[in-house]
Amino acid sequence: MPPLLEVTALRSGYGPIDVLHDIGLSVDAGEIVTMIGANGAGKTTTLLTVSGAVRVRGGRVAFDGHDLTRTPAHKVVSLGMAQSPEGRKIFPRLTVLENLQMGAFTRTDKPAIADDLEKMFGLFPILKERKGQAGGLLSGGQQQMLAIARALMSRPKLLLLDEPSLGLAPQIVTQIFDIIRDLNAKQGMSVLLVEQNARLALKVAHRGYVLETGRVTLADKASVLLNDPRIRAAYLGE
Repeated sequence: MPPLLEVTALRSGYGPIDVLHDIGLSVDAGEIVTMIGANGAGKTTTLLTVSGAVRVRGGRVAFDGHDLTRTPAHKVVSLGMAQSPEGRKIFPRLTVLENLQMGAFTRTDKPAIADDLEKMFGLFPILKERKGQAGGLLSGGQQQMLAIARALMSRPKLLLLDEPSLGLAPQIVTQIFDIIRDLNAKQGMSVLLVEQNARLALKVAHRGYVLETGRVTLADKASVLLNDPRIRAAYLGE
């Protein structure tokens, strides 16, 4: 069976500058894959290029039998890919409920949307308590939960998570990563994860890629990378 997501020789960037140089990676159905690396390594750009927000300059992005290389971002969601972006980027003036409804904007199955809203409130009970509150008034951790729940409202086959722990208290980070594990273990959700906390990312993932200056320099099982002396020295502070 081919990978759910397969990225081959990917190049992209901004203006005259290429940021990614021949990136290759894959995500199988039911798998959590993480990308780790220093700031500026190209992790976020990889996610944005895969999801269509940044134009592909070379190479190929294939997802669930579709060639996404020239597919506009707004069509990627309807094919089964959703992203929770770095910095959360919820709609601050919309209520929690309205933010969640925006996550389902490509769907027309109203009864199922209502069911999924209740599922999100089950996953993130604080969102149910605050469903009438403006998103911008939530705490950082609550906004991160909202961003993930909004992405899940599109019923994705692949969830792209960009720095879900950024700026959050350890207790909230633990809660969010427990939910990521549950989504994968209980629902078979495939996840491509970018995370500054390399130790946490490698503990939750099945496989990992190390990016340096827009190139993949290492790829292996997450458990192998977690015990690699080079990774421990460069990213785990050991």
